Amino acid sequence: MDEKSQGEILKEKLFHEKKNGWENISEEGKNKIFDYCEGYMKFLNRSKTEREIVSNCEEMAKNKGFIDIRHISNLNVGDKIYYNNRGKSIYLAVIGSDPIEAGINVVGSHADSPRLDLKPNPIYEDDGFAYFKTHYYGGIKKYQWTTIPLAIHGIIAKTNGEKIKINIGEDESDPIFTITDLLPHLAQEQMEKKLKDGISGEDLNILIGSIPFNDEKVSDKVKLNILNILNQKYGIKEVDFLSSEIEIVPAMKARSLGFDRSMVAAYGQDDKVCVYTSITAMLDMNIPKTTAVCIISDKEEIGSVGNTGMESHVFDTFMSVILNKLNINVPNLLDKVFCNSRMLSADVDAGVDPTYASVSEKNNASFLGKGIGLCKYTGARGKSGASDANAEFVAEVRNLFEKNNIKYQISELGKVDVGGGGTIAYILANKGMDVIDCGVPVLSMHAPYEVTSKFDIFEAYRTYKAFWEE
Repeated sequence: MDEKSQGEILKEKLFHEKKNGWENISEEGKNKIFDYCEGYMKFLNRSKTEREIVSNCEEMAKNKGFIDIRHISNLNVGDKIYYNNRGKSIYLAVIGSDPIEAGINVVGSHADSPRLDLKPNPIYEDDGFAYFKTHYYGGIKKYQWTTIPLAIHGIIAKTNGEKIKINIGEDESDPIFTITDLLPHLAQEQMEKKLKDGISGEDLNILIGSIPFNDEKVSDKVKLNILNILNQKYGIKEVDFLSSEIEIVPAMKARSLGFDRSMVAAYGQDDKVCVYTSITAMLDMNIPKTTAVCIISDKEEIGSVGNTGMESHVFDTFMSVILNKLNINVPNLLDKVFCNSRMLSADVDAGVDPTYASVSEKNNASFLGKGIGLCKYTGARGKSGASDANAEFVAEVRNLFEKNNIKYQISELGKVDVGGGGTIAYILANKGMDVIDCGVPVLSMHAPYEVTSKFDIFEAYRTYKAFWEE
């Protein structure tokens, strides 16, 4: 074999090259990744809404010995606790051996994904069809939600205190629902519109039935028939939709993608992929030196608002209760803890799609299969709205990766001035934490069916586990 030239040796030493993580991986290593992702896909199929995610994560945590913090009087090293915030966000912690005033290590993801919500008065009839009116949630391309199979998930809260869970369209024996679109033969005017205007928000109407109630003396017979079916099955009336949270999500299952089965195609991987990798990392880790905290938040897609979003003070209250039950709380201690803390904001990044490569600056972009993605800053244009991580913290995280042989890449969300985005990073940074965005690259982000690499998914799990255990 020819000896390497001086230039080749120098290039190998000095250049930073992103390498495909599948290269040189053993068969045993590949099988480990595939086995882990089987569990991930099963989780996705039963966790399509934030309520379902929180419920399933709480069940997983209980099975691993986590206890509701409200049921514990005093906390000690090694204790595993959680707090379920109104069924839509959850915080978990493992008390470390080092004093908590020295800081905590946080991994924070979000459970909500772009979707369609039912309006408060959703059901109506038009020309022999019954429909549900919707209001889209988060950033979507509206045309992507037409002519695909849809499922209905959520809860209906009745005035007598009863809460009814709805899940229709996932079982093979269930009916599915859809939003119709105009046939191309009659769509010339529609196709002259800009893509974003091809389908309007008010036209995202869910087709739910067409059989009329058999009574000539009443109007709106199809609507009546649907309400009668719902009343017989769930005991509800039309007025009960006023106090409901019903979400319309794709009915498609999570599946392996590609002849080599190297990828996952599924709804809601932004940000369920980081939810699953972080919760499983916490459940699998040993007792840490630094207290480990896992955040699974809500409402990130619409600004982290409300009392289940990260802008609320519920997480601060959870941490204050921990300090109280460690019997160490004093004024301003919570602020001190936050200022000494570190966080990985576990949210997805936009992977380079060769079909749409023009929006990416490839030297500063994430690629599927090349490891977990770090975003030093997000925001838009001149970094507006970004949490820009300090160089010293980026170096700490790099050291963690390199020490544990974790494949990683540092990227931006597209070219400058092309777009931008945000995560919950800035909210925790505002509390004084060192924070960096750290998640899985995704193709077709915010579409009804998103794509990730199984290699990157497993690296995310390894990252979060190593971060807590170091």
